[in-house]
Amino acid sequence: MTRRFKRTMLYFVLALALLVAAVFLFMRRAVFGADPADARLERIRQSPHYKDGVFQNREETSVEAKESNAMKLLGGYWSRSPENEPKTPLPSIKTDLRTLADSLPTLVWFGHSSYLISYRGFRVLMDPVFSGSASPVSFFGKSFPGTDVYGPDDMPDIDLLVLSHDHYDHLDYETIVRLAPRVKRVVASLGMGAHLERWGIPGGKITELDWWEKTNLPNGGAITATSARHFSGRSIARGKTLWSSYVLDLPDHRILLGGDSGYDKTFAELGEKFGPFDLAILECGQYNELWPNIHMMPEELITAGQALRAKAVLPVHWGKFALAYHSWTEPIERFTKRAAEAGLPYTTPRIGEPVVVGEAMPKDIWWR
Repeated sequence: MTRRFKRTMLYFVLALALLVAAVFLFMRRAVFGADPADARLERIRQSPHYKDGVFQNREETSVEAKESNAMKLLGGYWSRSPENEPKTPLPSIKTDLRTLADSLPTLVWFGHSSYLISYRGFRVLMDPVFSGSASPVSFFGKSFPGTDVYGPDDMPDIDLLVLSHDHYDHLDYETIVRLAPRVKRVVASLGMGAHLERWGIPGGKITELDWWEKTNLPNGGAITATSARHFSGRSIARGKTLWSSYVLDLPDHRILLGGDSGYDKTFAELGEKFGPFDLAILECGQYNELWPNIHMMPEELITAGQALRAKAVLPVHWGKFALAYHSWTEPIERFTKRAAEAGLPYTTPRIGEPVVVGEAMPKDIWWR
């Protein structure tokens, strides 16, 4: 073995060690949260939905289709729609959230899956993402121009922060840290409290729910965690925390907070047990045939809405981030076409436009 070869190998080993150290330090950043441990982990192990060290869906579910592979996923990225992102800033309405009229349940959507529900002074905030990106780094997964018109400082004091799962487009570190002082209580899927406590939210404010567990609210309502067909994970490991949808019971009104989910038997079960719903908020976007089990196709929202016996459907999970390959308007175009054919009531508000449950809801075709 020559001296030159030894020196080359030494440089290679040193470079590899530096790379490993850099990755290790990067993954220790607060944005990645924390894995459940101690008493929280023991509770997780008692869950009927936890097996072999991870949470499981109720039906056999693959994150990727059987015929999917890295080459197809990469090919899909390079052949994505030329309209994957909007060419001009999206329109929005700036509403004063602190003085929002709320004698009836009133919702304001902030793009993607973030929205505020206000009813008789009780405010519920769902999956807020206000940092400008849906990833652990600011330069990837950036929000569309015109969609960042609301931020943490625009939010009123929050009575209940609801978190569906720990993916970056639903659980945003920067947003949570900035909102934390004005949040009275958090309801999150089982295991997510580990992230929140690392980020400075006291454990006494956090209620973690397994599927079908309910907790009462101080306004006389309640919230129940219900199953979803999805997955979780903020780093390499998946399934360390649970993913959920929620049934939100407000006095005299019932709303489904859908979270992320592929279609499964849960929707019919929810319709039978909890229906009818005054409003069902369901994901519509970021789908692909290469991952068909974990997100619904737009047409499946119609089936879900009918199974839920929803009086109206609000499609979300679109209009802010390009996390799939379709055009940014394809989800809402496909959904509204099929909903109109099926006679399913729906609403399509602009970002910031109030939606009053039980009254005429906005249906402008503002995205064209």
